[in-house]
Amino acid sequence: MATETRARPEGEAAEPKRRFKFPTAFTVLFFVLVLVWILTFIIKPGTYSYVSCDGGSPKPIPGSFNNFNQNLSFQERLYDLWLSPVNGLYGIRTPAEPVANPGSKLLGKAEAACGKSGGKQVPAEVVTPPGNTGPYNSGDLAGAVQVFFFVLAIGAFITVTIKTGALDAGIGRVTNRFRKRGLLLIVILMVIFSLGGTTYGMAEETLGFYAIILPVIIALGYDRLVGVGIIMVGAGVGTLASTVNPFATGVASDAAGVALGDGIGLRLIMYVVMVIVALLYVLWYARRVKGDPGKSMVPAIEADRALASAPAGPPEPMTGRQKVVLWIFGLTFLLMIFSVIPWGDFSSSLESITLGWYFPELAALFLVGAVLIGLVGGLGEEGTVTGIISGAGDFIGAALIIAVARGVTTIMNNASITDSVLHGLESVVSGLPSGAFAVVMYLVNIPLAFLVPSSSGHATLAMPIMAPLGDFAGVSRAMVVTAYQSASAIVMGGLALSRVGYNRFLRFVAPLLLVLLILTCLFMLLGVAVPALGGSVT
Repeated sequence: MATETRARPEGEAAEPKRRFKFPTAFTVLFFVLVLVWILTFIIKPGTYSYVSCDGGSPKPIPGSFNNFNQNLSFQERLYDLWLSPVNGLYGIRTPAEPVANPGSKLLGKAEAACGKSGGKQVPAEVVTPPGNTGPYNSGDLAGAVQVFFFVLAIGAFITVTIKTGALDAGIGRVTNRFRKRGLLLIVILMVIFSLGGTTYGMAEETLGFYAIILPVIIALGYDRLVGVGIIMVGAGVGTLASTVNPFATGVASDAAGVALGDGIGLRLIMYVVMVIVALLYVLWYARRVKGDPGKSMVPAIEADRALASAPAGPPEPMTGRQKVVLWIFGLTFLLMIFSVIPWGDFSSSLESITLGWYFPELAALFLVGAVLIGLVGGLGEEGTVTGIISGAGDFIGAALIIAVARGVTTIMNNASITDSVLHGLESVVSGLPSGAFAVVMYLVNIPLAFLVPSSSGHATLAMPIMAPLGDFAGVSRAMVVTAYQSASAIVMGGLALSRVGYNRFLRFVAPLLLVLLILTCLFMLLGVAVPALGGSVT
């Protein structure tokens, strides 16, 4: 039988092959949401008994798990799925209540779970498990509305600052001042970007700097990968070692039920060491390329040669308004850092300066900062308001991801399978040394970071399971937060702007990533061995 073939008419373009495109964080979370909902029909419900240690948040008591029958109808389960994003935003969870007569055996387990402090037993109160989550309940806020609003506020703050032109002008001046001292310039710029990464997760905000920095780096005799390393590796390593990054450390701490400042000692040491390592690596490559351009991992293009031969012009002068804006911008982040550090934990004499701010106060801080910067920067009333609305709109995606991810938690809680999953893992982690558990938590989070590319979504999804596992393994929840955020991958969004191939960037950064992975594992062990750094177990 003859097979008829149709010849392609001359001049007709071949249809481009469709390449696989990794779905967005929203799509990934939607499938996770549905998958978890299906699992509620399969996993048998159960619960631990809970204990409140010295009035703290209830936590499960190891060895107290029991299964029970929960006769939820299909309609009730479907209703939970339907409302999950709403519950993830502002759902209210029925609070735990004290158990009148827990029995001596259970009370003994509860006291063992709380442990001792200064040779004395930490007060332990057996409580009922927290109840269901719903928008019409009375009780404790289970949704992420505080984090949601804070993300919008910081988005407004950053966008208004960018609209004043102060950030671009500041980077431009630094670049021009040190253009004849290339290695020193690399150090200064990488430190600046790393500070942005560690304080607020600087990522997409770096895209505007490629056009400013790459021409100067190429004119100094380096290649495009050096420019990419300055911006992307600098901000990426800062984010990897986040100290108070609200989108990683903040969201994860909230989901784990610990203060933002817990474990900050270890994270500060990680930041300093990892930034130094990244600096040395980029400096080594920069000197290697400048000494022998043939060793560059990216071939030079015509535009590079034109940039290298073009005369360098002076940057646009900074206005007085822009200088004030940069001061306000920096001082706002310094105030945020100061306000969340539990100074009283270091010394009782510092208790008076401990502000103890959390997401509501921080959201107000950045909203006020956005208004102040807009007015001082010359945007006027209308420009400031427009910038605030625009910035909140730009960050609404990250905020909604947090709500959807928290919705996964509410489905599990309402179906009473969260404790069942914890029970399945309890026997595994309980036999692990604390240091090994911290390293395992870090390694487990690496594939999760790629599966859910949103750091805030990743935190909201993983912490409700991982934080209690830390309790079982004798590892502080602050250490679990540090293990989570250290698995975040370096953002690759600037490669297209820098005209550097993805494969070439991977070749460039792979040795550094391997070193950072080993260092992070060592830091996990250090944090467990020295609770004053990693956070004490409560």
